Amino acid sequence: MNESMREPEYGSDIVVDLMKALGIEYAAFNPGATFRGIHDSIVNYGGNRCPEVIECCHEEVSVAIAHGYAKATGKPMAAITHNIVGLQHATMAIFNAWCDRAPIIVMGGTGPMDTSLRRPWIDWVHTALVQGNLVRDYVKWDDQPYSAAALADSLIRGYRIAVTEPCGPVYLCFDSAIQERRLSEPVPMPDVSRYAPAPPLPPNPDALRKAADLLVKAASPVILADFVGRNPRAVESLVDLAETLGAPVLDRGGRYNFPPNHPLDATCAEPETLAEADVVLALDVPDLYGALGRTDKATRSFSSYLKQDARIIHVSLDELVTRSWSSDYQKLQPVDVPIIADTGLAIEELVRACRQQGTDTEMVRQRRRRLAGQHAARRAGARSQASSGDGTAIPQGALVVQVGQAIEHEDWVLTHDTWGQWARRLWDWEHPQQYLGRCNGAGLGYGAGASVGAALAYRNSDKLVVSLQSDGDFLFTPSALWTAAHHRLPLLIVMLNNRTYYNSEEHQAEVARTRGRDVRRAWIGTRLTDPAIDFAQMARSYGLHGEGPVERIEDLGPALERAVRVVREQKKAALVDVVVQGR
Repeated sequence: MNESMREPEYGSDIVVDLMKALGIEYAAFNPGATFRGIHDSIVNYGGNRCPEVIECCHEEVSVAIAHGYAKATGKPMAAITHNIVGLQHATMAIFNAWCDRAPIIVMGGTGPMDTSLRRPWIDWVHTALVQGNLVRDYVKWDDQPYSAAALADSLIRGYRIAVTEPCGPVYLCFDSAIQERRLSEPVPMPDVSRYAPAPPLPPNPDALRKAADLLVKAASPVILADFVGRNPRAVESLVDLAETLGAPVLDRGGRYNFPPNHPLDATCAEPETLAEADVVLALDVPDLYGALGRTDKATRSFSSYLKQDARIIHVSLDELVTRSWSSDYQKLQPVDVPIIADTGLAIEELVRACRQQGTDTEMVRQRRRRLAGQHAARRAGARSQASSGDGTAIPQGALVVQVGQAIEHEDWVLTHDTWGQWARRLWDWEHPQQYLGRCNGAGLGYGAGASVGAALAYRNSDKLVVSLQSDGDFLFTPSALWTAAHHRLPLLIVMLNNRTYYNSEEHQAEVARTRGRDVRRAWIGTRLTDPAIDFAQMARSYGLHGEGPVERIEDLGPALERAVRVVREQKKAALVDVVVQGR
């Protein structure tokens, strides 16, 4: 119930009471007339508290903030969009959240669906039948209730579906007339505790025993992990399993799955590690086929790292949310032991089953020693490689080394890493949720909003939220800086400014090379120069602290120190613009 203990007077008041009951702390939106009823109810009926308005300048930012918040906390927040135009702006961010299995409550206003109540022109061009059709293929569920009495069922069901594994966004569309209409009779408020989601799905016992038998008898077991870390407790269990088996772990980076400084971490050594494997245990790996080999960029031909007789175990829930429209379900991979289960439960059971069969053997101990030596050599090699460059700009690895030194005494959270995984290879990640994972939808525009969402999640803590932000991605949603400034969100943004869409430049160079054409012209249509963008000045224009552009390595350390001091002492965001090499 709201703080004033008033009874709801309008349909939108019911929505706010339900959001309070469900514990939804924030609602991010760019204001719009089709949800003005909900807007008023949040501010005047609900006191702008649980939920609190997070004002944004673009719907893609609103949803990305909710996305980052969900990855940081494991809880959903709301993002509200204005009819079909706001929803169309938000679609890329919703797709990113879908691919990332992030629980988000996306709400929208529409109508009025009663055409006699519509204003000429604007209410007609901004109303769809049915609005959820636009996103139905990449949300877990959508609904458009047709009365005030139906609002509770819609919102409670949507919340439960969003947070039930595998998690994902839902879309709830509320008719503006229902929001704004005065209630003619009381609407009972359900007890939301009786609508809690079901417990996680355990593994099939027979399949689990078969998996444990294969792993214990394997000469070279390998573990692949991608989304395991969405449940932080599962990371500890995964470490336990790897040590029990003496098995190397390849972290795919969908979340923080395995500590990179652990001796059994073999990430970035996939070809040689998988080539030795006789049994592969894949845990929440959506693209299992792609994880087991490599694709030639020029020919698109794929070659597997695995031996033909290698056996594969896959534990996942992804088949429960397969859709037809998007091929995010990936290429079908043959699997010897498929297990549909929550990986957090499955890993715990695998540890017990493997130990019952006996794993304290000399073979396991030898594997541990050998893998520890290889791990130490890779870490040393990464530190050596980090400072190498072509002399044109600051090497990305060297930048990440300096960022690590600037925050080494802080309790930090990294919102996302660069394509080169430099932070993972160079920093000591000691506990789950220090890294929130990559953007699994690979849609540009994710980084700024998601980082602001993480900063929102941690704004009342002592954590230092850090974003290694690429320039091309940032330019899709720069207004996220305004939201960070307006809501006083402490955030350190380090701009990896290579002044190009480098991945596209590489593709263009490869096509030209394959066709025998001029590779030197690959920059046309990909470079972000003439003019070069001053991101530090852009940050200052939003009222934030800006450093740079930093072009010399000797200037980088002091700039980072000043920025960290601003974030810590002034409790605001700071951006350090660093000109770096392409990769």
